[in-house]
Amino acid sequence: MELVVGRVARSHGVRGELVVEVRTDEPEARFAPGSTLRGRAARSKDVRNFTVESAREHSGRLLVQLAGVTDRGAADALRGTLFLVDSADLGSAADPDEFYDHELEGLRVELTDGSAVGTVTDVLHSAAGELLSVRAAGDDREILIPFVTAIVPTVSIADGLIVIDPPEGLLDPE
Repeated sequence: MELVVGRVARSHGVRGELVVEVRTDEPEARFAPGSTLRGRAARSKDVRNFTVESAREHSGRLLVQLAGVTDRGAADALRGTLFLVDSADLGSAADPDEFYDHELEGLRVELTDGSAVGTVTDVLHSAAGELLSVRAAGDDREILIPFVTAIVPTVSIADGLIVIDPPEGLLDPE
């Protein structure tokens, strides 16, 4: 299973640098010069390898230069690309309040009163933050739940359970 460690937000400058939204606790290791990144373009299943030439922090963002990406046009073509690692290369998250996507997929989702909501089918990474994609129990519709502590107070990998406390209307069919 593949895990997202970064996403190309946009190009930076005219020499092909990329602004990368980091989704790993180890950016210095994942984006180290000479390391190979597997990248999948937005809405594609095709994966290609990229070699990191340099990475630096600038104004709170990570700027990455990849081999062969030498101008703004080439960098713009990579917008939305997801950088991936294989979940087999990782152990469990060190922080008990952090989770890898593959650890959440398949977990039951219930309300605080124990009512069944559904099952997590995917974790979506958007510019606004992470969303749990949940297949509703009973009618198979998709429910998107913001993955924030105020709405998702409890995650138990061991119990295979996520407890949510959604605001009014979040679970209503459209």
